[in-house]
Amino acid sequence: MSDYDVIVIGAGPAGYHAAIRASQLGLKTAVIDKWIDKQGEPAFGGTCLNIGCIPSKALLEASHKFVDARDNFTDIGIKIQKIEADVPAIVSKKDQVVANLTKGVAGLLKGNGVATYDGAAKLHAGRRVVISAHDGSVYDLEAENVILASGSVPVEIPPCPLTDDIIVDSSGALDFQAPPERLGVIGAGIIGLELGSVWSRLGSKVVLLEAMEDFLPAADKHVAKEAVKLFRNQGLDIRLGTRVTGADVENGGVVVRYSDTDGEQQEEFDKVIVAVGRRPYTEDLLAADSGVNLDERGFIFVNEHCLSDAPGVYAVGDVVRGLMLAHKGMEEGIMVAERIAGQMPVVNYDLVPSVIYTHPEIAWVGMTEQDSKAAGIDYNVGSFPMAASGRAMANNDTTGMIKVLADRTNDRILGVHIIGNHASELIAEAVIAMEFGSSAEDLGLTMFAHPTLSEGLHEAALAVSGHAIHIANRKQKKK
Repeated sequence: MSDYDVIVIGAGPAGYHAAIRASQLGLKTAVIDKWIDKQGEPAFGGTCLNIGCIPSKALLEASHKFVDARDNFTDIGIKIQKIEADVPAIVSKKDQVVANLTKGVAGLLKGNGVATYDGAAKLHAGRRVVISAHDGSVYDLEAENVILASGSVPVEIPPCPLTDDIIVDSSGALDFQAPPERLGVIGAGIIGLELGSVWSRLGSKVVLLEAMEDFLPAADKHVAKEAVKLFRNQGLDIRLGTRVTGADVENGGVVVRYSDTDGEQQEEFDKVIVAVGRRPYTEDLLAADSGVNLDERGFIFVNEHCLSDAPGVYAVGDVVRGLMLAHKGMEEGIMVAERIAGQMPVVNYDLVPSVIYTHPEIAWVGMTEQDSKAAGIDYNVGSFPMAASGRAMANNDTTGMIKVLADRTNDRILGVHIIGNHASELIAEAVIAMEFGSSAEDLGLTMFAHPTLSEGLHEAALAVSGHAIHIANRKQKKK
């Protein structure tokens, strides 16, 4: 007889959502996690909560408020004699937020009747899980179903190996006690832009070295073009088509060698952040007889319902194909728990929103213009600049725009792209609309509160058919 109906390995967003939902559905559930916090204590929440999504947003918010107060408050009649950033206090507040939330996750697991185990777990044949506890003890558990949610880790690159406090990954960049005078960031993707923004705002001269020729290739090209201009105006030195070839730690700093269109170059920095992406974490997770297979990129191979090649073994989150986003993993975890309980939910992978939490924020869902062209879909576009928004003017932040793409044949919304203040919140309206198969006209017929930033989505939807009220409408294609 099995010890549990469900054992979840990993208590990050995907794992703890799966565990809680499974227990809610009456399944005897346990979760195993090996994370140890700065105080040497077990902590739930995985990368996202401990060293990813949450702490980075705390630093982004604090640094943005500092810059806003320093540079923009006089515009709205607020005068401050002296303002300075206390970086150790900012980092300490970040740590407090993390501690509160990890305790919160532990409380949620306990409150929902989920058994918790601290230590490393390895899956063997027959859904047998061997736990190597932090106290040195080793013991076995068996389950009818196992959910693998081991997450991901930063990619390291041979030309720039990590060192203590000089060359760091994304987690190390969260704990600087002072802004480096010159900071190099390898990678100008989401993580690089967010962390680069934090330390640029707090006083660092930031250089981002990006190997790709295109900036944010996953985003809509119009939005990406606007974004790179804005970030450069903020002081971020973004260098595209730049490939790092080596790094030498010298005299308490680091000399980075790279190649670009002008040939071989080098530049000296006080610190360097390596932010070139993440990879699935499966080290010591699977015994040879587990029956679980990996694909060519190291992800656990699963079907559309996250079932692996081993009967009764599922995998969710960053360890499987698809976007490495916490909310995607959360929905996969809930889907798997419900399918184990006999329900038939699915995850709509076409409508996973992406967000970059810089200022301005960037968010999108669905197809870009380049996606639509590649698929041969004829489309109409409606856009609305936030400079025309009354609420944005009142907020003293008119940067950005909202863009809606709709199928020209049936007006079905194909994608929504936002750059601007609170884009991370506004995109949810688009996701809901698209989840229910809305047309641009449906959004145009929906009443939005005034004055709000979300009215920009309303106007962009109206602009798809040339009916926008607060901007001049561009000429539409004849059908």
